[in-house]
Amino acid sequence: MDHLLTYTLTVFTGFFAIMNPIANTPIFLGLVEGENSKTKKKIAKKATVIAFLIVAVFVIVGKYIFELFGITVPAFKITGGILIFFVGFEMLMSRKSKVHNTQDPDDGEAIAVSPLAIPILAGPGTIVTAMNNVTDANFIHIGIVIAVFAVMALLTYWAFTLSDLILEKLGNSLISVIGKIMGLIIAIIGTGMIVEGIKLSFNL
Repeated sequence: MDHLLTYTLTVFTGFFAIMNPIANTPIFLGLVEGENSKTKKKIAKKATVIAFLIVAVFVIVGKYIFELFGITVPAFKITGGILIFFVGFEMLMSRKSKVHNTQDPDDGEAIAVSPLAIPILAGPGTIVTAMNNVTDANFIHIGIVIAVFAVMALLTYWAFTLSDLILEKLGNSLISVIGKIMGLIIAIIGTGMIVEGIKLSFNL
């Protein structure tokens, strides 16, 4: 039971750091600028549901994807670790990650799919984090990862729907500090994945 609790907290920490609903709030506000409250909620709901479905599919069929393309677990952990470290490093350096491409869309609600759901919420970093937690997992662990991501999607939905209030109360400066802390955590998670991948590669 203690093992499952520790595993759940680890998964939650990883998802929270990489998704960071609070730090993504200004991005959401920038994308939905000019929309009314009802449309904002609709976009937030659509984006979080799509993101959840994408990650859930990767979590469930991830092992089959590995087998299909001949991907080894050590190679995945090392490559995924480098990717996650890069995202965290960019956040620490106050750079807008290239993964979070927020170009202006032509259609209002189209932003719910791209760039909100993909790649801001269910980007490479999120998918890598999810799959890293189920590479050697059983059905219980897979269920935990999906459940934790569902909670994260719900928290993100709430953050987006309350985005105006959050930005007003916290301010851009505090949100920036939170983003840097999350960036450090993401970089550490990425480093840990690389070390784990190297250990597996050389049977250390």
